[in-house]
Amino acid sequence: MTTADLLTANGPLSDLRVLEMGALLAGPFCGQLLGDFGAEVIKIEQPKTGDPMREWGQEKAHGMSLWWPVIARNKKSITLNARETEGQEIIKQLVREADILIENFRPGTMERWNLGYDQLAEINPRLIMIRVSGFGQTGPYASQAGYGSIGEAMGGLRNIVGDPEKPPSRMGISIGDALAATFATLGGLCALHARQTTGRGQVVDSAIYEAVFAMMESLIPEYQKAGYVRERTGSILPNVAPSNAYPTKDGEYLIAANQDTVFKRLAKAMGREDLAEDARYAEHSSRGKHQQELDDLISEWTRTLSSAELREKMNEHGIPNGKIYKASDMLEDEHFRARDAIITMQHAVFGELKMQNVFPKLSDTPGKVKWCGPELGQHNDEVYRDLLKIDDERLKELKQKGII
Repeated sequence: MTTADLLTANGPLSDLRVLEMGALLAGPFCGQLLGDFGAEVIKIEQPKTGDPMREWGQEKAHGMSLWWPVIARNKKSITLNARETEGQEIIKQLVREADILIENFRPGTMERWNLGYDQLAEINPRLIMIRVSGFGQTGPYASQAGYGSIGEAMGGLRNIVGDPEKPPSRMGISIGDALAATFATLGGLCALHARQTTGRGQVVDSAIYEAVFAMMESLIPEYQKAGYVRERTGSILPNVAPSNAYPTKDGEYLIAANQDTVFKRLAKAMGREDLAEDARYAEHSSRGKHQQELDDLISEWTRTLSSAELREKMNEHGIPNGKIYKASDMLEDEHFRARDAIITMQHAVFGELKMQNVFPKLSDTPGKVKWCGPELGQHNDEVYRDLLKIDDERLKELKQKGII
């Protein structure tokens, strides 16, 4: 089988070996993304305790986390104490066999463990080290503890999310960690591409606050040049109308008709073609100035319809629309099913376990979920015996010392 055949069968990154250190979300989500597309991800966990994500999540079944099977899917778990010299030496052995090392400790931790990039690059000059942290590896805040929530605040997201009459809200997901991990993955793939030319690896420095800040659109130039400060605006974007959640007989429903041509179609669907000729609503800028009164007009109309009736009218007139989905809606939706957006995996304890599929979809070399998050140390034998060729006597000694 050729390399191209292997990549097609096992994923586009199946020729890569990744070491994942760190815990919780930002680093491990980067590892999940790489594993989803075929990379061999060896997750290094503290003996006995492992990653705290094994215990996290809002709801549990059989006393076990339902988050862990997702965040750790496609990964191999080994136990290794990186705080001890013997553990550090084993990590260096693994680095010789690796393409990428992911870590999300507080900056300086890897250096204290004699595992800084300069030391590891001497062992493997092709190594790419992905470093995810709250504030980055440099700067006056680098050494401070930084969780995703702090990065979301500093990056500008918290100030613009929620009801303007209430304190800043947080998203219902760990969006700061996820964004930092996604940018870290992008950086890692860029570094891999560069390595093809230079033959050398490099450091990818992904800060949570910067990943969030990157999503802030025109926030900075709006303030710099116009003195405009974005604030919390609830369910609307200021001056973008109509684009809101509107009431129906059986719940809220989203309509987005802020483009001039689309608004004309909405006016026609409402039986109010005169609105598209009204100077207050005819153009994007004028609709923005009269956003609230326009939303009130649309709400009066949508209240007379059920969500199903409104959807039919919107689709008939080619107007972007959608129900605000919960998990139950996703599981029942025909579009989710048609695109295999939700997959069913077999879990040793939970049985059939549904979760989101791999995204984005590649036409020739798609990613795949091969297994759910592993048991702690499940792959010790495979990695230590088969990859590093450590014999049984030495493995027994390392276990007695608490190194593995």
